[in-house]
Amino acid sequence: MADIMSHLLARRSIRRFTDEPVSQGELRMLLEAGMAAPSASNRRPWEFVVVTDPLLLANLRDVLILGRYGAPAAIVACGNLGRALPFPVRDFWIQDCSAATQNILLAATGLGLGAVWIGVHPIALFVKAVSRVLAIPRGVVPLNTIWVGHPAEAKAPRTQYDERRVHWQQYAPARAHRRSAALR
Repeated sequence: MADIMSHLLARRSIRRFTDEPVSQGELRMLLEAGMAAPSASNRRPWEFVVVTDPLLLANLRDVLILGRYGAPAAIVACGNLGRALPFPVRDFWIQDCSAATQNILLAATGLGLGAVWIGVHPIALFVKAVSRVLAIPRGVVPLNTIWVGHPAEAKAPRTQYDERRVHWQQYAPARAHRRSAALR
């Protein structure tokens, strides 16, 4: 159990990368990890665009004003709405692709790579720009961009556990939570 937790706590957002390329084998392992994620009704609505071409990476940096990192690779996680569940639960594709993204981030840590998740959807301007740069067809929505590379920075593992955000049995406002903790 300790190994699992240490691996999870070691996952940190890495924003500085070396120039060393990420191998195709490493990228494939990341994609396999992503596709091992759970999805609603096993619809697996994800599609991934892997980018290693320097010109396309530069174009992505130009349009992702909130995430212009110098990684040698990017994986854009997208939702194929044609494979998503129908309304009213159609937006479960967002959860499905987010679970796949988290698997990719954890796998990157396990491989000794660094990665950072940059949101694209629901900002229409970003969705349109990333779709244009990568020729993503209508009906496929880029959810995020995951910059991936060999880290040029090291961050210590950490926990962000906060007991104040945990509610047992029912949601309790902070004041009631403090009162119940004092009674223990």
